[in-house]
Amino acid sequence: MSAVLNCNISFIGGGNMAQALIGGLIARGMPSTRITVADPVEKIRLLLEEKDVHVTEDNQAAIRDADIVVFAVKPQVLASVLQPLKGQFEGKLVISIVAGAEIATISALLDTDRVVRVMPNTPALVQTGAHGLYAHDAVDSKDRELASQVLAATGLTIWVNSEAQIDAVTAVSGSGPAYFFYMMESMIRAGKNLGLDEKVATALTLQTALGAAQMAITSSNTPAELRKNVTSPNGTTQAALEVFDRAQVSQNIQAALAAAKTRSQELAAELSDSIK
Repeated sequence: MSAVLNCNISFIGGGNMAQALIGGLIARGMPSTRITVADPVEKIRLLLEEKDVHVTEDNQAAIRDADIVVFAVKPQVLASVLQPLKGQFEGKLVISIVAGAEIATISALLDTDRVVRVMPNTPALVQTGAHGLYAHDAVDSKDRELASQVLAATGLTIWVNSEAQIDAVTAVSGSGPAYFFYMMESMIRAGKNLGLDEKVATALTLQTALGAAQMAITSSNTPAELRKNVTSPNGTTQAALEVFDRAQVSQNIQAALAAAKTRSQELAAELSDSIK
């Protein structure tokens, strides 16, 4: 983390994910005076001023003294935001958390190859994110470490071997929180149907999800082994899992993630075509 603490970081876009990264960086010792955020929305700028970071409406002013520039804008405004900044990135590392924006697109718009593409996820808002990263070949090991340190401020960082794998990351972790929320919703509903008060069903479900995740993270056993350990022959857990198997839940989950990956590829192609 020490290397990034000596850098000036500018965020173009100050929404939830940018705010999560800024909060994580400051919590890890990043001086707020080294952080600048450009955002057109006054409410967001006022909110960020409370963190004692520099704020501005001027994107060019924001990046002028930056060592690292993080783009955190909506895909639909990507071209209009980046094109006026073209040719101003000598000596700067670019980190993009723009969904669907391929490195070639970012590089062409900015005229730089020092680009890292990131697929984050929303648990970054509570410093438990899972981030997939891929870098252009022009990004050296020092830049990779800087990018890792920026993203590690809000959770796990995983480098993938090809940009195509970012679509798989999108399917697994980018969209992944929604799958678990869906499971929680279903368990809470089931608990109510079985006679539990909604607050009780909710508390039991959420704590069970937290406990299961913590066990999986800290245990030397795989999730499959942990599942077997709590499944007694002819017991209650086995009865439930047999229903899942008959409904082909595992196969359907795999099909769902494949659909998410395909849609990620389609969105990237659509964004690229719209800019061309």
